[in-house]
Amino acid sequence: MNFEFATATRIVFGPGSIQQLEAISKSLGAKPLLVIGIAPARVPKSAAFISAATMSVAGEPTFDLVRAGVAKAREAGCDSVISIGGGSAIDTGKAIAALLTNGGDPLDYAEVIGEGKPITKPSLPLIAVPTTAGAGAEVTRNAVLCSTEHKFKVSLRSPTMLPTVALVDPELTLDLPPAITAATGMDALSQVIEPFVSIRSNPMVDAICREGIIRIARSIRVAFEDGKNLEARTDMSLGALFGGMALANAGLGAVHGFAAPIGGMFPAPHGAVCAALLAPVMEMNMAALAVRGAGSPVLKMWEHGGAKLNRYEVLACLLTHRTDASVADGVEWLRLLSRDLKIPALRNFGIGEADVATICEKAAAASSMKANPIVLTKDELTAILRAAL
Repeated sequence: MNFEFATATRIVFGPGSIQQLEAISKSLGAKPLLVIGIAPARVPKSAAFISAATMSVAGEPTFDLVRAGVAKAREAGCDSVISIGGGSAIDTGKAIAALLTNGGDPLDYAEVIGEGKPITKPSLPLIAVPTTAGAGAEVTRNAVLCSTEHKFKVSLRSPTMLPTVALVDPELTLDLPPAITAATGMDALSQVIEPFVSIRSNPMVDAICREGIIRIARSIRVAFEDGKNLEARTDMSLGALFGGMALANAGLGAVHGFAAPIGGMFPAPHGAVCAALLAPVMEMNMAALAVRGAGSPVLKMWEHGGAKLNRYEVLACLLTHRTDASVADGVEWLRLLSRDLKIPALRNFGIGEADVATICEKAAAASSMKANPIVLTKDELTAILRAAL
């Protein structure tokens, strides 16, 4: 039972907590770079007042965008970073904060397509303020960047990239439109499901994931249908936070293994991609484990609801809030959830049969795939992707 658990140095959570931003920022630096997402109207006025320079992230963070941010921060003499927005804005800020102290180009440190050099020096102090409840980037140790040249999403990754402060205020998500609530919420759900069945899971991750799954499962439809419901939004923000903590310490799986190449090749929202893949990945993983997973920790029996269940059976019970749920029930619950949230199939983003072989090849090499509960064959990967189309 040896494990390590790392997260942001400080987590400040709760409705109204954004009021602490100015005081926290002043304690970390005098000239912060402000990185904001696509909705600048949602950024607190105090943030713009205290920042030395500002940059916007209009879409997926790219290597060129990070290079531009580093140059802007150096020109302004920035000594800290404040990232306010969704996962894209926060990941951009994390990458900039790391490069400002470590030097070099982002490709020097990028996984898969870059040199993969270690990031060893502590990043500039960073405050991460999510305005969606999805990526959990406020407590992860990586920054996901999109390479337009390679058509692939990859990470810069290091424990030194963990934010100094994660400031999570559910009130900042109250005006999210239903479509974004759905996509980001499904991303959050995937990020408490995949670490729970990961080969790297540990008791702390288990506890966090179980709580996150329960909260998201009971509140995602409510937040989608009634965006002003603060109780549901608080559940979703906390679930997303837990997902970030879990994936940072246990990895992800095939859902995100597929999401990396799909996000680089097509204009598809990350959360919608995850939503389309969750059910077929759960179904295929369990089928593969049943055939060749003898000895897998995922099949180890747990005490749950007075019964002995494997992890996927426990997951089904947590999702459905039923003590007698089967894995098939959990898969069907995920399918119905995507339908109710109006999540489109992958074909709606221009992905077709001609793309299957390339996507599967890239997915097999993705870093997230390494933590999947079982190594999937080419045929199994192909079946998953076709089911999500």
